Amino acid sequence: MTITRATSGVYAIAPTPFDEQGRVDLVSIDRMVDFYAQAGVNGLTVLGQLGEAPKLEASESAAVAERFISRARFPVVVGVSAPGYAAMRTLASHAMDAGAAGVMIAPPNTLRTDEQIVQYYDGCVDAIGAETPFVIQDYPLTFTVQMTPSVIARIAGAHPSCVMLKHEDWPGLEKITTLRAMEAAGTAPRLSILCGNGGLFLDFELERGADGAMTGYCFPELLVDLVELMGKGRRDEAHDLFDAHLPLVRYEQQPGAGLAVRKYVMTRRGIIAHDAQRTPARALSAAARAEVDYLLARLATRDERARLG
Repeated sequence: MTITRATSGVYAIAPTPFDEQGRVDLVSIDRMVDFYAQAGVNGLTVLGQLGEAPKLEASESAAVAERFISRARFPVVVGVSAPGYAAMRTLASHAMDAGAAGVMIAPPNTLRTDEQIVQYYDGCVDAIGAETPFVIQDYPLTFTVQMTPSVIARIAGAHPSCVMLKHEDWPGLEKITTLRAMEAAGTAPRLSILCGNGGLFLDFELERGADGAMTGYCFPELLVDLVELMGKGRRDEAHDLFDAHLPLVRYEQQPGAGLAVRKYVMTRRGIIAHDAQRTPARALSAAARAEVDYLLARLATRDERARLG
């Protein structure tokens, strides 16, 4: 069940659940995996930026990845980004031995030139092995690394194990168009493109040639529906459904607060037991919780799945 350059659909970004004492909540992981299966996702991605991976000890990261993989009956991609190659190699090896579908690697924020970016991913492949499928996470708003389409094409051209781009540039619609044009012209290999940013631009990203979503959002069912409707050419219906969710999608995308919003809603939905985050973290204020509840109530008039007890 490894990912390939033809992978498509929704690979939901799963948060890491914690109990009230800040310990990893393995029971909530099981419940979360079952929920995502019912939601119809094609796969999961764990230990990403919103999986609070930098706050976990190495042993915890390995345990979290293994629990998700053992519970899931669909592909699981594991984030293995690390300051150095040694830690990346260890977690990637553990994840792949446990049955991961591939790994995701974000660039360190020290990279500035095209050559530095290409050489960094050359080193990643040396570290994790050329047989390990990997995802490039292109998220310049957080990592401050600017990857041009030509750089992405160079990495993918040099390494067949580079099978997917997690596209999170913003604005990034033209980048998708450029990559697909390069592919058609034979100047870049075909890559699976799954999009992030909480799904904020997924409607038009799909129209530009993206293969699906690799993001969170507290209603992954919306992401699944959107990809399916667009695939069937039901454009207006897809946009109408997306527009109904857009106020909550937007609210969840607030820098620094988005994970708190997502975990709060997932707790209200009974998916995880607590909305706790690893410290340091920003908790939702009473006012913010009331605003999220208001958005959920409004959404429920358009989508019954938001009608929570």
